[in-house]
Amino acid sequence: MIVCQCHVVNDTAIAAAVDAGARTLGQVCRMTGAGRDCGACVFSVRRLVCEHEAPRSAEDLEFRDEAS
Repeated sequence: MIVCQCHVVNDTAIAAAVDAGARTLGQVCRMTGAGRDCGACVFSVRRLVCEHEAPRSAEDLEFRDEAS
């Protein structure tokens, strides 16, 4: 799904940016180009970052619990 029409950034690119280490909206926008022109997509980008980061955080917590 295209998230940023101005720079043709899709949800896969947002997920890839998070997987590559981007943790903030600004970092994701810098890595992908999303949100740099009109800014209409930033709420969608933020939602995708949060959705993609949430399962990762849950996995980290489960892993930490197993180690202790």
